[in-house]
Amino acid sequence: MPHDAPTGTRVTVLSGGVGGARFMQGLLQHLAARDPAATVTVVANTADDIWLHGLKVCPDLDTVMYTLGGGIDTARGWGRTDETWHAKEELAAYGVEPTWFGLGDRDLATHLVRTQMLDAGYPLSDVTRALCRRWQPGVELLPMSDDRVETHIVVDDADEPSGQRAIHFQEYWIRLGAQVPARAVVPVGLDAATAAPGVVDAITAADVVVLPPSNPVVSIGTIVGVREIRDALAATPAPVVGLSPIVAGAHVRGMAAQLLTGLGIEVSAAGVAEHYGSRRDGGLLDGWLVDERDAGDVARIEAAGIPCRAVPLMMTDHDATAAMAAAALELVGR
Repeated sequence: MPHDAPTGTRVTVLSGGVGGARFMQGLLQHLAARDPAATVTVVANTADDIWLHGLKVCPDLDTVMYTLGGGIDTARGWGRTDETWHAKEELAAYGVEPTWFGLGDRDLATHLVRTQMLDAGYPLSDVTRALCRRWQPGVELLPMSDDRVETHIVVDDADEPSGQRAIHFQEYWIRLGAQVPARAVVPVGLDAATAAPGVVDAITAADVVVLPPSNPVVSIGTIVGVREIRDALAATPAPVVGLSPIVAGAHVRGMAAQLLTGLGIEVSAAGVAEHYGSRRDGGLLDGWLVDERDAGDVARIEAAGIPCRAVPLMMTDHDATAAMAAAALELVGR
């Protein structure tokens, strides 16, 4: 099995925010060394998007764009570097809600430009392309859909007659810190959403499709919840390989464990692999990487029809992440 991707490999990545963006830094480093003619297309989750203060905010698109374009705050993993918060402070002084979601002053410019273009009639895919002309992320960045999709989380609320209420994903994650049980995940608008221009072609014409260690419920789950995208994944001749976001029974970052638990999915590398399923049985995966600490899950995953290998999966630096990317491509012979 070759260790190097062949020249000109077309890689398509389905990505959430921080984890996906960091993985792609390693992927691009690996490809630059082994296959400089390779091209990468990133299909980013947009179900985390939210309207705030009249502005369209796209957290995952922006995190990928800023990270690969060199503008991300590396300590936080999101938002702009050298950020200030004067506008947020002034809004709070006026008593304008929500105060739990802060837009930095530099970041605010991105949302202003995006909203102005959307108001002028441009679709989100065109807007994203225009924003990327500044950042030059080194990939073609596509939203999963130009349609409005917003993930809501059902939580307990004793003040409601039903005992529950649905809140926007961002409120669950930022205001509540994902510290209350998630009773259901409701991606509003997903059933009617269509794939953004270029997304289906990027999947069906790829040489390999990668599912990075992004949230399997509210990142990868919503992307593949777009019917055209799911159909393209079933039809593509390219192998689909994923990397586990669960290491030693816990998520590395975010709230995957809470959401998986709420949906009754086992919080383990094997549990997520079985949730995605083998392509031979109508699922997503032709290959799955787990961390070395989860090597005991390999036999179970392979029994489910998914080729599997255990390798180091902690993105401690770009070299470690590049090695992860290389292992993923090698697992499916790319």
